[in-house]
Amino acid sequence: MISRRGLLAGCAAPLLRAAAPKLRIGITDWNLKLGANPDAVPLAARLGFDGVQVSFGRKIADGKLPLDDAALLARYRALASEHRIPIDGTCVDMLHTDGLKNGGPAVRWVSDSIRMTRTLGSEVLLLPFFGKQATRTQAEMDYVADALRELAVEARSAGVVLGLENENSAEENARMMERAGSANVRVYYDVGNSTNIGRYDVAREIRWLGRDRICQIHLKDKPVFLGEGKIRFGEVMAAIRAIGFTGYANLETESRPGMLEEDMRTNLAYVRQLEAR
Repeated sequence: MISRRGLLAGCAAPLLRAAAPKLRIGITDWNLKLGANPDAVPLAARLGFDGVQVSFGRKIADGKLPLDDAALLARYRALASEHRIPIDGTCVDMLHTDGLKNGGPAVRWVSDSIRMTRTLGSEVLLLPFFGKQATRTQAEMDYVADALRELAVEARSAGVVLGLENENSAEENARMMERAGSANVRVYYDVGNSTNIGRYDVAREIRWLGRDRICQIHLKDKPVFLGEGKIRFGEVMAAIRAIGFTGYANLETESRPGMLEEDMRTNLAYVRQLEAR
C-alpha cells in the first residue's frame, strides 16, 4: 500500500511546475535552512517551486545588512536566471530584532531593503511585526503607519510593495494601510499566524481583505505537514480563488531532521493538489 504522503512526495517536480496553476507557490529561504544564502535559489528550483523568497539577514556588518553587497546581489540574480526561477519576494528579517515601531535604524533597514529588492528584480518586501516588535496598541499602529507613509514614497518609486506580516486583524491592517495612504502598503497574509496567534477566521479575513489589499501569502501550520493541523486548507484555498488572487503563496513550512527535501516536496504536492480541484 502506498501512503497518501508517499504518493504526494513521489510526484515529479517538473510535472508539478508544468501544470502552471493560477496560484504560484514559492518557498522561503529560511525554511530551506539557507537564510540570506544564495544556495537557496538552485535548491528551490530543484524542488519544483515557482519562486523563492529571500531574507536579507540580521548580522549587521559595517552598518549594512548581510546581503547589502553589489556582488552578492548580482550572484542572486545570476542564479535566478540560470535556474529559471524568480526571486518572488524579500524579507527584512532584521525587523524581528529591531522593529519599525522603534524608529531609528529600523527605518534605514527598510529603506535599504527597498533598494535591494528592486536590484533583485522583485516587487514584494515583507515587513515582520512579531513578539516584542508587534503592533498591539493603537498608538503603535499609528506610529508604524506614519513611518510607512514616508517609506511608501521610496517603495512606489522603486516599484516595490511593502507587505505587513503581523499579529493584527484584517480590520486593523486595513486601518494602517488607510493611514499610510499608499497602494504600495499591503498585507502579507500568513494563514498560520492568523490562526495560531491571532485566532482569526482565515477564510473570512482573506475574503474581507480581497485581492487588492493582499500582496503575498504564507502557507503554514503547526505540524510539519499541511493538512494535518487545525487549519482547513481546502477552505483557505477556496477563499484565495474566490478573490482572484494569482500572486505568490510561499510555503513557510518546517521539515523533519534530515528530511528537508522530501518534506518540502510533500507540502508542495499537497498545495498543488488543492489548487487543482
